[in-house]
Parts: sequence; structure tokens; C-alpha cells
Amino acid sequence: MSAPLHENTGPGHDHDHDHDHHHAASGPHSTLRGYVTGFVLAVILTAIPFWLVMGKVIGNSATAGFVLLALAAVQIVVHMVYFLHMNTKAEDGWSMLALLFTFMLLVIMLSGSIWVMYHLNHNMMPGMMNQIMHADTP
Repeated sequence: MSAPLHENTGPGHDHDHDHDHHHAASGPHSTLRGYVTGFVLAVILTAIPFWLVMGKVIGNSATAGFVLLALAAVQIVVHMVYFLHMNTKAEDGWSMLALLFTFMLLVIMLSGSIWVMYHLNHNMMPGMMNQIMHADTP
């Protein structure tokens, strides 16, 4: 009852290692050009918002906030593509599905937090406390 002998069996040869190596070879490959491209894009996407805020190019408005959030979202995508090598084919799409679920939870949490803070700010205006105090006195 011995194991069947194959051409590549023997000490120092591992079939599972060969199998894993084959799958690793079919995955995304990193190149120096890809890393440099990702790095340059990340630096540009960091420098632009920094310049917009520190140079007072954009004002303190909701539109400015959305511009900065959009640039941050683009930078996140650059990091995922160039450094984490995420795509729809990696791990049979499970990594992309997990990313979409995380994004959905993030949107729910952030929009809910902004909604609560807006209503707290609106309902607790400084002038409102004077109105409440004067309404209680006869």
C-alpha cells in the first residue's frame, strides 16, 4: 500500500506547492511601472486637495467638501487598483463583493451621521435657547 509514484515525487517536491504556484502565476502581476504609476497618481491626488485647501482656492462650502470627497474616492480607487491589485476577477469576485458591501455600510454610516449632526446643529442654535427661556417665563 504505497503511494503511487509520479514523475515529480520524491524528497523536496511538494505537489500542493506546485499547485499554489500555478494559481499565483495566473493572478495579477506587479511591475515597477505599475507601482510608479500608482505612486505618481497618489501623490498628485494628495497634492491637489492640499493645494486647494491651503491656497484657499476653494471656499468653505458644501461644494468644496464634495470636491475633496470625490478626489479622496478617486485616490482610494487608485490604491486598490495599483497597490492592492483588486479587480472583478480576483478571488472569483469575492473581494469586489466585500468591497461593495463595505462601501454600502460606509455610505449608510456617514449619511446617518451627517443627518444627525445637521439636525442637532439646526435644533440647538444659540438663539433658540433664549426663545426657550423666554417662553417658560410668564
